[in-house]
Amino acid sequence: MSMTRQAEPAVTPPPAPGPKATDGRTARRPLALRLLARPEVGVFLGALAVLIFFLITAPPMRDGSSMANILYQSSTIGVMALPVALLMIGGEFDLSAGVAVVTSALTASMLAYQLSMNVWVGVIVALAVSLAVGLFNGWFLVRTGLPSFLVTLGTFLILQGVNLAVTKLVTGNVATDDISDMDGFEQARAVFASSFEVGGVQVKITVVWWLAFAVLASWVLLRTRYGNWIFAVGGNKESARAVGVPVTFTKISLFMLVGFGAWFVGMHQLFSFNTVQSGEGVGQELIYIAAAVIGGCLLTGGYGSAIGPVFGAFMFGMVQQGIVYAGWNPDWFKAFLGVMLLGAVLINLWVQRTATRR
Repeated sequence: MSMTRQAEPAVTPPPAPGPKATDGRTARRPLALRLLARPEVGVFLGALAVLIFFLITAPPMRDGSSMANILYQSSTIGVMALPVALLMIGGEFDLSAGVAVVTSALTASMLAYQLSMNVWVGVIVALAVSLAVGLFNGWFLVRTGLPSFLVTLGTFLILQGVNLAVTKLVTGNVATDDISDMDGFEQARAVFASSFEVGGVQVKITVVWWLAFAVLASWVLLRTRYGNWIFAVGGNKESARAVGVPVTFTKISLFMLVGFGAWFVGMHQLFSFNTVQSGEGVGQELIYIAAAVIGGCLLTGGYGSAIGPVFGAFMFGMVQQGIVYAGWNPDWFKAFLGVMLLGAVLINLWVQRTATRR
């Protein structure tokens, strides 16, 4: 009688303890690369480098009043750079932003002075005009499908001509009349152009408004449905529309936000200097766009943050004032801006590739 041996089932030993194997699809990038992929980290490091450079080469910058002046210069750029950055994240940009600031200030000044009204009436009407300009830009762009470059370039030329022609027609001059003795001026000045003391240093109220707007814009981008809409329409508006994003509303409202920023900066200029030069503002739109680009916003849309343009504007303020404090020729300012802009574009290109790398 033969006996049959049954094969015992093989027992697979448990795997040895150790790190789990991962393939290219599940491997996580190093923390440093993930941090650098954030749109605001690169400009923060750049701003820190510029600050250290000027603290070494321009000793007057170490004074508290000098830093307050730098923050003020940065805030006048930064308040407008924020809505411009949101618009760029939404896939568009506005070439009329610079002259729109002057349009707002001219409207408030001439309306109040020529009609002998409380300056707050001019302020409110100027807000309506600024929002209307943004509404027109957004509506015309959505309606026609034209690139924002062409639409806002046309608006830029229209506003530039209207600013000069209407001011000369109404006042007989290229500047508005002084409104410092009119009703409501001091109250409006307190809101838009006052200053307060911190540690013996005078700080402009625009610095507070600038930082408050930055916090609000960051919250909107990161914590609200509207912020998701902005990223969606900037990334691919057709895909966004297919999933229910109100593309038309989002685009128009972003242009109106730029109009709001132009109104605020225009009011600051008016109540700081009591009068407005009608030919000002040309070229400022490039400064606002450059601050947003340096802050990490891509020209192609769909990527960026609200904090990045804060550091971008701060870099502008540091360079603008740092050159003066260092005793250099101020003509170098534009050259520095060009270098910063090209450097920011290269960094943004690298960041975009890093962020999409598998």
